[in-house]
Amino acid sequence: MIEKIALIDGDSLIYFEMGKPTLEDAIDSLDHRLHEMIDRCGADKYAGFLTIGKCFRYAQAKTREYKGNRKKGSKPIIFYALKEYLKQEWKFEYIPELEADDLVAVYSDENTMICSPDKDVLYQVDGRHYNYRTAEFVETTDVEAEIFLWKQMLMGDPTDGIPGIPKVGSKTADTWLYDMPLLDMPTFVLNKYIEKFGNQEGILKFAETFRLVYILKSREDVLRETGIELKELVLNDVKPLNENEWL
Repeated sequence: MIEKIALIDGDSLIYFEMGKPTLEDAIDSLDHRLHEMIDRCGADKYAGFLTIGKCFRYAQAKTREYKGNRKKGSKPIIFYALKEYLKQEWKFEYIPELEADDLVAVYSDENTMICSPDKDVLYQVDGRHYNYRTAEFVETTDVEAEIFLWKQMLMGDPTDGIPGIPKVGSKTADTWLYDMPLLDMPTFVLNKYIEKFGNQEGILKFAETFRLVYILKSREDVLRETGIELKELVLNDVKPLNENEWL
């Protein structure tokens, strides 16, 4: 019998729970959230991932600092405590140079379900996913995933400080790409960059934006961008609630 595997992007989990009154409350809520999502996915096993340190995209961002628009400074102690809890008690893993977004995408296949609230993952990776922010399932076809990538190329991603083409928003990108054959999209988007920035700078900005918005989806992608050869996926059994002795 083929096992169903939940692949969990754990970064947002910490932010969702770190506002609880106490660490004990946060851990209890975190445990319940994880059990609920694994149960809703019908998963027999799971693998969880975290982003730790700066990924390869920071070095690729030349126009603007990657995620430079986010607040700087120290995070509260509970943030680091919850991250450590996920590593120790739930066996969440991380790989320097990669984001959790990339890891859930790279390890996904027909037997897995990605659990994430991140639009980049939900709509740029094909498959049936679980959005644990809204408790909804998201179905993304391979065609829809490709269209979303080129839409991101046009409009950038303000959340991560990726500029894209100035003054091109969601409505403009949708209008331009509407009913366009997939094979024509890369050339169309490249030409829009060249129209805005000129030939040489347009090509450079196109390449930079692609490397920033594209979610890695294969071992070959990871090796090309980071030089890292990924190991086989380690699967975990789900422990019953209220059996940890971490506190």
